[in-house]
Amino acid sequence: MSWGPYQFKPEDAEDFARFIGAKAFKVHDELFFQKCPYCQMQTNDKKTFSINLHTGVFNCFRASCHVRGNMITLAKDFNFSLGQNADEYYKPKRHYKVWNEPKQPLAPKERSLAFLESRGIPADVAERYEITENKDGNIVFVFRDETGKIQFIKYRNPAPKENEAKEWCERDCKPILFGMWQCNPENKTLIITEGQIDSLSVAAAGLENAVSVPTGALGFTWVPYCWDWMQKFERIIVFGDHEKGHITLYADVLQRWKGRVWCVRPEDYKDCKDANDILRKYGAEQVRHCIDNAAQPPITNITDLGDVEDVDVNAIPKLPTKIQALNDTLRGGLPFGQLILVTGKAGDGKSTFANQIIVDAIDEGYKVFIYSGELPNFLLKSWLTYQAAGPWNTHSVRRYGNGEAYEVYPDAKLKISRWFHERAWIYDNRIATDEETEQAKLVELLEEVIERHAVRVILLDNLMTALDLEPDKGAADKYDGQSLFMKKLTRIALKHGVLIILVAHKRKNGSSETNDTVSGSADIVNLASIVLSYERGSKDDGDGVRWLKVSKNRLFGVLNDGIKLEYNEQSKRIHEADAEPAWHYGWETMIDEEEADDVLPWEKDDEEDNQI
Repeated sequence: MSWGPYQFKPEDAEDFARFIGAKAFKVHDELFFQKCPYCQMQTNDKKTFSINLHTGVFNCFRASCHVRGNMITLAKDFNFSLGQNADEYYKPKRHYKVWNEPKQPLAPKERSLAFLESRGIPADVAERYEITENKDGNIVFVFRDETGKIQFIKYRNPAPKENEAKEWCERDCKPILFGMWQCNPENKTLIITEGQIDSLSVAAAGLENAVSVPTGALGFTWVPYCWDWMQKFERIIVFGDHEKGHITLYADVLQRWKGRVWCVRPEDYKDCKDANDILRKYGAEQVRHCIDNAAQPPITNITDLGDVEDVDVNAIPKLPTKIQALNDTLRGGLPFGQLILVTGKAGDGKSTFANQIIVDAIDEGYKVFIYSGELPNFLLKSWLTYQAAGPWNTHSVRRYGNGEAYEVYPDAKLKISRWFHERAWIYDNRIATDEETEQAKLVELLEEVIERHAVRVILLDNLMTALDLEPDKGAADKYDGQSLFMKKLTRIALKHGVLIILVAHKRKNGSSETNDTVSGSADIVNLASIVLSYERGSKDDGDGVRWLKVSKNRLFGVLNDGIKLEYNEQSKRIHEADAEPAWHYGWETMIDEEEADDVLPWEKDDEEDNQI
């Protein structure tokens, strides 16, 4: 929130709390005070007074007080500083020197005229801007405000000797812009330069409304005293000095008058430093070109719609799954560059479903990374091994009541382990023995495995445990933390073109709408491109029946009421109800290490074996 030259910052509210010694605490986007600093009373819940951390607006919740205002109000009432610019603008002004109007009109003299003409500035411009000189021959620049009153006086030695000052100003002057009085208020474009000679150079090129700052590129003490006057202009063109690859004044002016600031393009300076150099070397035409060709800064994070690449969403690379009805709904499978949310009740098997997608990805030739916050590494590998094996590669080893325990045959298990090698990585969740070992941030880890191991498919199971590895000081509470984490994941998916599958629990007593039942921040669902809900069937459906719903499909808009699936206990595979879990994965066609041909082809005796 901006008030005059002051831009509200959340830390100002926190600094105010410390300044008055108040006990305060943050909840969401509010800073609550136990006591109101005005009435000095408190409510039972100790949330008596608050400052909104987005707007800076405050309010006392006691009906008998109910004081309201903003940070400027607090600064005035409690003598709290919001910085020099705000203090100078809002608080009682300090007393500056006052000068009477000269008895004779100010006019340039011989030395000042000669100096200005040597810099390409004609006499008529010098007269209009009332350039004169003092008894020592120093050039005098008189700064008049918009009413014509002299507020600031600056001197320049036209030929300084070694160790002599080049420029200086009168003490206790009110800092304002040079050239304000000479501006045409009907012209809504203002040109601001760093030095007085530069603003005179712009005027010499035939342009109106050229002003310059009083004390150099870093001196912005003039802002509070010129703020209201600056609001009259619709366009502010910065013509600062071009030094070391950047243009002076630009960043500071842009920060204060966003949306109204243009800047001379660096290439239009050619080989010159400032407006006066350009005037002397290339003439008035180039100075005018600099102004005519000035540009606004590009707004970050936007682009012209016409420049956006045309992409056929149906042709986006996708990961096909073994659930054909799901592939059909998503036009071929799970799309890369997107965040997919898998949700369901605890114990219904959503992790099993997500794990099967990972095995599908490995079979399609994609490298994968898995973070499991609930399963130890050995158990996660065992579960994936069952799904890769299929029922014909497992056998019953024991019966427990009405159920059986199955085991993958040793030779199949060995091949699958080899198949996983260099194709799948998992987060090492073994307990660290060193208590001082710091956990790496998960997002940083994801970026690293994507770049180093060319990972294309990522499974995070589940959201809440993943957040434990992603501490974020910018989050005021757990919901803010979830939102920030989701935003980071979507950026990673888009930036690297990877597929991220995130598992999230449903809340225990949610609404009937599938997407509304996801536990946590609303952004969990809002930021996901596709939401898949995986649940057990009812008793009438049978023990092994599961239902898969596509409850959000941002890319294609096609949803479904439920795909009927069945769960095969023997292989942990999930398949469509009218099909069998009979698909084969690539590990079955791998050559056994014992069967590998150790004889190089050119070393064979049989000539036929060496023929092409």
